Amino acid sequence: METKFEAGINIAIKIPKSKYEKTLAFYRDILKLEVEEKPINNPTVSRTHEVRFGNNIIWLDCVDNYTHSETWLQLTVPNVEEAAEYLRSNGVETCDEIEELPENMHWITDPAGTVFNIQQT
Repeated sequence: METKFEAGINIAIKIPKSKYEKTLAFYRDILKLEVEEKPINNPTVSRTHEVRFGNNIIWLDCVDNYTHSETWLQLTVPNVEEAAEYLRSNGVETCDEIEELPENMHWITDPAGTVFNIQQT
């Protein structure tokens, strides 16, 4: 079976705590996008806001221990474990220690360090 990766709707921007309020104001007050705080229970993300961005959702995640922002992307696949095996066979290891995940999902990175969440379609 051939693994097919598709772009998901979620984009997470990990933002250092010191830049979080100014970043929220940029999306809300300057770009005038709808910004809504959502509850979160995650050991590495202290706050999160959802921003509707066309057909996508940007998650503005406040991370206390980061020194610079990172953008993380979502990929969807029909079968997560088959995709993980395909990736491993091509030298791409999962790195699920990056951030807590529900079961049946994995984190990977591209060679430049961009983080991707792999989850079922």
